[in-house]
Amino acid sequence: MVSTAMSPISLGFGVLTLLLAWILPANADEVSFQEDVRPILSNHCFACHGPDENNNAAGFRLDVEGEADLDEVLVRIESEDPDSIMPPPDMHKPLKPEQIKILKQWIEQGAPYETHWAFVTPSKPSLPDLAHDEWDAPIDRFVRSKMESKGLTPRPQADRRTLIRRLSLDLTGLPPTAEEIDAFLNDDSETAYQDLVDRVIAKPAFGEHMARYWLDLVRFADTNGMHHDHYREMTPYRDWVIRSFNENLPFDQFIVDQIAGDLHPDPSVDQLTASGFNRLHLIIDRGTALPEESFVKNVVDRVSAVGTAFMGLTLQCAVCHDHKYDPISQKDFYSLYAFFNNFDGAPETGGRRGTDFQRGLQPPYIEFPTEEQSKTLSRLNAEIARLQTEAKDLQPKPEPPKNEEPAASNPQPPTENVKQSEEKAEPELSPEERKQKLQQVQATIAKLNKERDSVLVNVPATLVMKERAEIRPAHILIRGAYDAPGEVVSRDTPSFLPPMPDANDPDSLKTRMDLAQWMVDPSNPLTARVTVNRFWQQLFGVGLVKTSEDFGAQGQLPSHPQLLDHLAIEFIDSGWDVQGLMRSIVNTETYQQSSIAPRESFVADPQNRLLARGSRYRLDAEVIRDQVLSVCGLLSPTMYGQSVKPPQPKGLWTIVAMPTSYPNSYVPDSGEKAVRRSVYTFWKRGLPPPQMTIFDAPNRDSCIARRERTNTPLQALMLMNEPQFFSASTTLAKRLLDDESLNSDDGTNHKRLAAAYETITSRPPNADVFESLSRSLDGFQSLYESQPAEATALVQRCTDPLAQSVSAAPDQVRLAAWTMVVHSILNLDCVRTRE
Repeated sequence: MVSTAMSPISLGFGVLTLLLAWILPANADEVSFQEDVRPILSNHCFACHGPDENNNAAGFRLDVEGEADLDEVLVRIESEDPDSIMPPPDMHKPLKPEQIKILKQWIEQGAPYETHWAFVTPSKPSLPDLAHDEWDAPIDRFVRSKMESKGLTPRPQADRRTLIRRLSLDLTGLPPTAEEIDAFLNDDSETAYQDLVDRVIAKPAFGEHMARYWLDLVRFADTNGMHHDHYREMTPYRDWVIRSFNENLPFDQFIVDQIAGDLHPDPSVDQLTASGFNRLHLIIDRGTALPEESFVKNVVDRVSAVGTAFMGLTLQCAVCHDHKYDPISQKDFYSLYAFFNNFDGAPETGGRRGTDFQRGLQPPYIEFPTEEQSKTLSRLNAEIARLQTEAKDLQPKPEPPKNEEPAASNPQPPTENVKQSEEKAEPELSPEERKQKLQQVQATIAKLNKERDSVLVNVPATLVMKERAEIRPAHILIRGAYDAPGEVVSRDTPSFLPPMPDANDPDSLKTRMDLAQWMVDPSNPLTARVTVNRFWQQLFGVGLVKTSEDFGAQGQLPSHPQLLDHLAIEFIDSGWDVQGLMRSIVNTETYQQSSIAPRESFVADPQNRLLARGSRYRLDAEVIRDQVLSVCGLLSPTMYGQSVKPPQPKGLWTIVAMPTSYPNSYVPDSGEKAVRRSVYTFWKRGLPPPQMTIFDAPNRDSCIARRERTNTPLQALMLMNEPQFFSASTTLAKRLLDDESLNSDDGTNHKRLAAAYETITSRPPNADVFESLSRSLDGFQSLYESQPAEATALVQRCTDPLAQSVSAAPDQVRLAAWTMVVHSILNLDCVRTRE
């Protein structure tokens, strides 16, 4: 919401002042290489004069101090001759006059260079002076200092209803219940808000919500992607991620177990499950491409995922050549590649038969049978093994040799035991009897195999990582071609980052475990920064570094560099305590600000990068869906297990599935499975759930560190017409009508309308809202009274048996009218927006 109580003249002057404060450097006499110069060079110059020495025009680099004749550079950027001006016209990236001015001033200052900020190990910054007692937390001091340096002042704290709704949605992805709101409103203690934070983080829903962001980041899906897009079973990995956040697994261990969980001396089931991170890449079908090509694609995908998830870098740009913007050489890429190319498994899916294919599995994998399943499988396996031995004995025996000397007789007389054994020997079966017996045994084996398979297909399992015993060499691939190996490279980390600590034996082969430990070493400048930035992004809608996927030269500078370093160092010092980090952020005055601000604040800082107000943005797809099911009393609390298929339009998979795809048709679940949380929804890479895609969810072909946020007509149409949302509206309407405590003595609908609005929005309606709801209810009532058949059809579309049991025409009309009122409230902007 925006306050408009300001004259146009004062507004214009205020905006101009803020814009100048934002644009101009603190010291107008100096320009900063990091903040002012590098972004210009990176965007306009590095493509031809950057780290990629194999594609370096004129043989000099502008990212390295002392290589370029800067006087000549100045002449070229100021030239008007199309044959000499830089950047050349065909790049379509001309420098603006103010950019030329910055470069000229930098050169006149002596052209000082600085190492890119993200590649320097963070050091603990000094806290800004405390100027405001209520903003005394370290995070608040950094934020307040920055905003005031730009001429801004913070907004007051949001009201309690806004705070509990914001906190609940940010930390659990679900709105607060009426009981939770009342408890918070009536808590007069000084620690009321802090206690609320603790209660919210303690909810199981916390882990489910936190996991959702991670699953985007590591491209978790239920199908292989590409070509047939067959089913893949990795839900135990998803469940491990959820449990890790709920149990507050230290984040360094969370990282180590995913990169190298299988390489622990005695890995636990959880550590093996975590290593499935390395199996989340796309997998092509056997016979579609050459196995050698598929293998290389898989390893490149693993390395790229590590780069995005843990380092915040676009490593894949160096597959074919040195990175054009960051100091990542092709050798650096393939040195990392060498850690991941020793996978002990096939690079493509197996055949389309057998229980592995039905279960979405491809070795290596681990299984999680129940005690009953284990006993049944042990019994069946033992019986099958016994019968297979019997079948082998029943195979036709070779004919004895003819016309040969008899075997020499045993010089020792047989013992009595041998004689007794010969006397009790089974009579020899005739060839025909042997054949019939063999057929009976084989039929029994087939029957038992079928019984075993029926048990096996229901045993949970997940793909894991496994190392080959024989080390596979790694090569630089010329131009990234799988069939053009070049120089052999050893396992190592990028040369521009702090080196990997030496192992006990410097000459020993480095392992993925060494890489994982290097990733979380305090000297690593990237991992902690990248991590805390993404958690900040979850809470404010945008990270301190907006480009959370790219901390390189093409990424944006942090809005608060010292705050980012402070958070990273505090995170490491805390033992990588995720819940502690989230708690420290949401307890700040910065987080608790109201999002209501004067118009000039939005004009001067539309993305709220200076954090002078509470963030306001469109909720993610999963939160919108889960919120509807939650407020309508339908959301299932069941956690974990195989992915589920909520209703979606019929035949939707037909456009992407082949006849031999498995599965090739969408069969929606019903009952409790249909209303599970969205984090458990079946994710087909070829066509993700449309309710999610319309609200900017990715297809998860690649690692996504941040989603786009759009506001399109399709989103409004989906919210207004989605069958599951309509059905949920009818369910809530029925519950409101059945609640006799909402009946008014005067016969009005005041209590019931107020309850409907507060249940959905977490706040009571004001007079204007109540008047609007009353008029809407009367209008819908009149509409359905004139069209009772439409009321009947609407009620019968609801999947709730209680709603379907409403059969009297007047009751159906009333229920339909209330359904439309509930549905209208669910479509309000405040419901799908994080305030």
